[in-house]
Amino acid sequence: MANIFDLFDKIKSASPAPAGPVTHLVVGLGNPGAQYENTRHNAGFLAIDRIAEQAGIRIGTAKCKGLVGDGMLGGRHVLLLKPQTYMNLSGDAVRAAVDFYHIPPENVIVLCDDVNFDVSHVRIRLKGSHGGHNGLKSIAACLGSDAYTRIKIGVGHKPHPDYDLADWVLGKFSREDLTKLEAVLPDISAAVTLLLEGKSEDAMMKYSH
Repeated sequence: MANIFDLFDKIKSASPAPAGPVTHLVVGLGNPGAQYENTRHNAGFLAIDRIAEQAGIRIGTAKCKGLVGDGMLGGRHVLLLKPQTYMNLSGDAVRAAVDFYHIPPENVIVLCDDVNFDVSHVRIRLKGSHGGHNGLKSIAACLGSDAYTRIKIGVGHKPHPDYDLADWVLGKFSREDLTKLEAVLPDISAAVTLLLEGKSEDAMMKYSH
């Protein structure tokens, strides 16, 4: 009987059947490969995996130079994307997806790490500069626009100014910092849902801090 109840739980948590064409794109930035798991630069991967889990969407199909999965989220037919191009070429995957599904930049939400904020700090911006982040820089260049939403996830500051930035973002989270980050992932998922529902002010007021 326990197996039957488990099946019912899975059915309840599964994403509703998608309706109509894909209209929105949610992208988690990171680097593919086991060697990059739980590194600071992969905070976007961690966040989108949690969103997919909560929405009952499986990210696993190879498409648009990344791994994708689609389903209903926030009342929208959404494509979740994990670019497999490596961080500096993230825009190639995003451009492939928006071209294929005819998604305007304003319907794109990007989840990425940010070394300017403490771990678990979240900042939502509806548009703006790339701030020196190579993934965002690539996306802006490939889209020819900065009018996409970005959710910046704090991964902590460099230990000192002379510390190599690449070494820092490609370094793994400490166990304590990873626990802090995992604690805020449900908030990031809730913020994405509000953004997709068109409630950007609510998302920023509740979860941008």
